[in-house]
Amino acid sequence: MYRREMIFGLAALGLSACGGTPQRAIGPDGMPLPTLYRIQPGQEAEIQFRMLDSVNAFRSAANLVPVELNSQLTAAAATHARDMSIQNRPWLFGSDGSSPLDRARRVGFGGILLGENISESYEGEVPTLAAWMAQPDTRAVIMDPAARQMGFAWFQEPAGKLWWTLNMGSDSAFVQPAAF
Repeated sequence: MYRREMIFGLAALGLSACGGTPQRAIGPDGMPLPTLYRIQPGQEAEIQFRMLDSVNAFRSAANLVPVELNSQLTAAAATHARDMSIQNRPWLFGSDGSSPLDRARRVGFGGILLGENISESYEGEVPTLAAWMAQPDTRAVIMDPAARQMGFAWFQEPAGKLWWTLNMGSDSAFVQPAAF
C-alpha cells in the first residue's frame, strides 16, 4: 500500500509541476539555482485548491476520506502565518501566547482541531507539502484519519519569504470518545 501511495503522490507532484514554467538557470555545481516563488495577487484560490488537491491525492492513496477547505481554519492559519512573520520565527505559539487550538476557537471553529503544520521558506506550496510529508510528525497531521476539514494560508514578506500554515480538523460529531 505504501508503494501505491508514493506512486500516486509523486504523480500528483509531477502533474502540479506541469504548467509551462521556464527553464531554471544551472549553477556551477550542475544544480538549478534557487528562484524566488512570488505569489501574485489573485492567485490565492488557485494555490489553496492546488494544496487541497495535493493533500487529497495523498489521502486517497492511503484510502482516507478527502478533506474540504474550511474558511474558519483558513482564517486561523492566515492569522498565524502573519504572526510568525512578525515574530520572525516558525513556531506553533502566537506572539500573544495562543496555541493552535486557541486560534481555531477564536475564529469560531466548532469542530476538533487535530493539528497544525507550519513552515518558513522561499519555496512554493508543493515543495512545502513534500517537506511536510517527508517528516513523520507533520505527515501524521495531514494523514490523520479523523480529518475532514483543512485550513491553509500563508503570508509572504516583501523580500519573498513565505510563512505557511496548514490546520487539520474534524467535525465535532465525527470524533468518537475512546472506549475504556
